[in-house]
Amino acid sequence: MADRALKSQRFRNAREWDWRRLESLLRKMEGQSLSTLNDEDLLAVPVLYRSALSSLSVARATSLDKALIDYLESLCTRTYFFVYGPRSSVLERLNRFFAHDLPAAAKALWRETLISLAVTVVGAVAGFVMVIRDPDWFYAFVEKGLAHGRDPSASTKFLQDTLYTTGKDDSGLSVMAMALFTHNSGIALMAFALGFAFCLPTGFVILVNGLMLGAFLALFYSHGLGFQSVGWLSIHGTTEIFAVILAGGAGFRVGWTLAFPGKDSRAQALSKAGRTAGALMGGVVVMLLCAGMLEGFARQLINNDIARYAIGYSLLALWLAYFYLPRGDRARG
Repeated sequence: MADRALKSQRFRNAREWDWRRLESLLRKMEGQSLSTLNDEDLLAVPVLYRSALSSLSVARATSLDKALIDYLESLCTRTYFFVYGPRSSVLERLNRFFAHDLPAAAKALWRETLISLAVTVVGAVAGFVMVIRDPDWFYAFVEKGLAHGRDPSASTKFLQDTLYTTGKDDSGLSVMAMALFTHNSGIALMAFALGFAFCLPTGFVILVNGLMLGAFLALFYSHGLGFQSVGWLSIHGTTEIFAVILAGGAGFRVGWTLAFPGKDSRAQALSKAGRTAGALMGGVVVMLLCAGMLEGFARQLINNDIARYAIGYSLLALWLAYFYLPRGDRARG
């Protein structure tokens, strides 16, 4: 034991000056900023880090005292996060995500997004035509709890009242809107989460959502309320439905990559696809939150059809511009 203690002391004496210098530099950087270090100190940090790693390796291999090993492990860990850790703050990373990463993910998934849009349109058209021809199809596409009395048996007056805030009893309208928001949010998450099953469940979920949308529009159209119902839907639906379509595109990317990984291994390809699709889903969550606020406030405060159309499609134009208009890419670092 005495021999081991002597070896540990000699080891420490031979290298301790470098460790203390590295620790001093770390305290400066952690307590102030990089600007407090001169060029010589900045260049010294990686050299001292490698020296500390070497010392730690020797200490472990020769079974030197545990206190010394713990000290070197702590020193190396702190230095690692300085040398390799992120340099930006949380606000800077959020800014980069919304300014670059999210639009880049949307552009990268444009093909899958178009497929998701096409499936939605096919479902909506099919649902609309089928319900117009036979109203009983409505019950096949729309759950009773989601309809809240808005079905083929309802009167025109009842359906019209559900589209506007009268100030007397708006609870039914609010319940319907919340039910639709909850439904669409669940559809968006399912469309993405089920993408791993080779796209098929994602396609089915998006198609069913389109069928429900078409069935609702057909119901109001058959009562002469087509223009009004689209306006009611537009104020929040352009954001909400677009979010669902993007989520479908993210799910398609994951499923397609799983089936056809290309030159990379399946794990590598899925990792890349998951990062891109995950970034897009972050945007989908934000869009759904915006749609929820629009349903909670704007939809109830605005009863004018033209104003509803103007707000809804202005928002859609803003989303499209944000995601797809070209912009100067900042240098990555």
